[in-house]
Amino acid sequence: MSAESDRVFRQRQNVRRIAYPAVVAAVLVAAWQALVTGFDLPPYLVPSPLAMMKTLVNDWLSLGAALVVTLKITLLAFVLATVAGVLISFVFVQSRAVETALFPYAVLLQVTPIVAVAPLIIIWIKNPTVAMTVCAALVALFPVIANTTLGLRSVDPDLQSYFQLNHATRTQTLVRLRIPSALPYFFGGLRISSGLALIGAVVAEFVAGTGGSGAGLAYQIMQSGYQLNIPRMFAALLLISLTGVALFAAMAWLTRAALGSWHASEISHD
Repeated sequence: MSAESDRVFRQRQNVRRIAYPAVVAAVLVAAWQALVTGFDLPPYLVPSPLAMMKTLVNDWLSLGAALVVTLKITLLAFVLATVAGVLISFVFVQSRAVETALFPYAVLLQVTPIVAVAPLIIIWIKNPTVAMTVCAALVALFPVIANTTLGLRSVDPDLQSYFQLNHATRTQTLVRLRIPSALPYFFGGLRISSGLALIGAVVAEFVAGTGGSGAGLAYQIMQSGYQLNIPRMFAALLLISLTGVALFAAMAWLTRAALGSWHASEISHD
């Protein structure tokens, strides 16, 4: 395939990535609006998309400020989970004995409900933002550990033998063989972890119950529920969903930027 045809193919792929989901979203929104209008459903039960968007515009000052708070906690937690997960994976890959002894505790951390642990963390850590960041990071940590550890272990045996034949040190093998081999797995973990960081941030906000100017979208949802302002609740949910989609898209773009020129998962034309 020539460079020009490859460029055209990539452009078409990019258009399809945007156009196909946009068409599905338009159909779903139109059906939603038609059902609400046709059955004359009251807004305190199911608001129409038009009512939700109108509320989003009218209450943007408070909802936008809450979005910034939630997004800040999400990004801090995501960075913390990424750094901690990579460091833990590097420790695991140095010794099978260490991985065997410690990996079950990483699994235990994953299966423990954050709603059961968050109250303790909020009590132990006095700063609400730090406490919620730690809670969200715990939710997002395991995919980074699991995927990165799997990637660091999934090296080509022939290449590993070649490195051993050339008397490569442990550090050289890690930097020049294991890390490049682990990158596809690592970025796959990031795509999962980014969404979990957002979920963890919202759950932590629910548990913390913080209000006022430093409140996130979870507080807006709770307040709207108490006031039976369902269009506002749906508007806050929409912002959370769009944030999750944006985070996933950002991780997908980062994956293509890092792997697009050499890895088969990104250069395949199937």
